[in-house]
Amino acid sequence: MISNLKIGITGLPGAGKTHALLRVVEMLESEGYAIGGMVNEPVLDGRRRVGFSVKDWKTKELCTFAHLDTESKVTIGKMGVDLAKMEEVGVQAIMNACDTCDVIVVDEVGRIEVESQAFVDAVKHAMDVDKPMILTLHKKSRNPLLQDIRRRDDVRILEVTPTNRNLLPYKIMRLMNGEIM
Repeated sequence: MISNLKIGITGLPGAGKTHALLRVVEMLESEGYAIGGMVNEPVLDGRRRVGFSVKDWKTKELCTFAHLDTESKVTIGKMGVDLAKMEEVGVQAIMNACDTCDVIVVDEVGRIEVESQAFVDAVKHAMDVDKPMILTLHKKSRNPLLQDIRRRDDVRILEVTPTNRNLLPYKIMRLMNGEIM
């Protein structure tokens, strides 16, 4: 049985935070655990990233919430962000996972996501649910939500690097199984 540990995976952009998270999810699902929450995925045009989608891990519902063609005051680089779309799928996925899943995942608690008060509230709620949780965290953000997560006693923060990204999922599994502290 896995512990109710909350694990934050942090690292520089492109280091492999989502890769490590998805590998842990794969291992947990192979052991029969129900996983729910949200995962961000790039939207590609050939090899070029033109946006981001949010996926409800449990239902597989997918919605593009940031794109080069979207006009918005909130942006990621040159991409406009539609927070309402992110909330529609992502926030609902987090809330549903709190009620119906064994493990909650949130990819990512980042600079854009924290612009949504509904997202912030959902993550705060999920952090207080007595279930294991794995989050990917923006490394350098000083947002109050990220600072609160980092300060919690029930959260282990692990940094992923290109060197350790293939081994980190195994360390996370050992932590969740209570094998290492």
